[in-house]
Amino acid sequence: MKTLIKSLFILLSAVTTLSAQEDIEGSKDPALFTRMPDHYISYYVDKEFEKADFQIGEDKYQSVEGHYYQINYSLKEGMQLVGALQVIRNYANAAKKIGGKVVYEWYDSGSGRVTLKVEKGGAEVWASVSCTGSGYYTLVLVEKDTMDQDVVADANSMANTIKTTGKVAIYGIYFDTGKSELKPESLNALVEISKLLKADPSLKLYVVGHTDNVGTFESNIKLSMDRANAVINALVTKHSVNAANLKPFGNGPCAPVATNDTDEGKALNRRVELVKQ
Repeated sequence: MKTLIKSLFILLSAVTTLSAQEDIEGSKDPALFTRMPDHYISYYVDKEFEKADFQIGEDKYQSVEGHYYQINYSLKEGMQLVGALQVIRNYANAAKKIGGKVVYEWYDSGSGRVTLKVEKGGAEVWASVSCTGSGYYTLVLVEKDTMDQDVVADANSMANTIKTTGKVAIYGIYFDTGKSELKPESLNALVEISKLLKADPSLKLYVVGHTDNVGTFESNIKLSMDRANAVINALVTKHSVNAANLKPFGNGPCAPVATNDTDEGKALNRRVELVKQ
């Protein structure tokens, strides 16, 4: 009887150990990379939008925002220990094979870290792999993107801001890079602007397009004007707004509200403003 109980205990322990070495529920490898052999996912985070700081120099870091993943890989019990240099070089070589590059690499006394950047199909992906050579390593990956603006100022708050400052910035209007066609995600903002104008038929506005400083001055002036016109056209043709109350203006990069030296600042500078005439 004691032998049977002991055997059952050993079997149960083996099953528990095996299950503990399986990928945690809902986790998966990122699209760009496979994992090192004989490893399983022991920790997993997947956020639609988050920021990560990637090391690009000895004391320099680059903040990147977008779809965020953090994946911790642990070595399965009884498998051959893998050195940190082998891990980071594997990921570096994998990135290079698909056109990526090593932005930063550090290795010392059995620990290592590498920062990778891959631009493919119009997408930009940053990844960091860190390893101590003690049986696990961490991959942080961000698919760079701008956040979908889910919260849009309503007509009342727009009216109050215009009354107080003479203008209001609208960040819920979207265009593809370098284009002036409104994206469908702009609908909520356009609806609120139309409510604003219909609530006060005497209100006349300049619709002012703004850009960051990427590209030539001339192209940004034209782009901002085209975008201002696109907003007016949508308001008039799809939301029954009086065209006589709106005038377009393209300010290009001439009135930034933040530095153009960071991605965050550029995002704030790309906007449409409503300015009281």
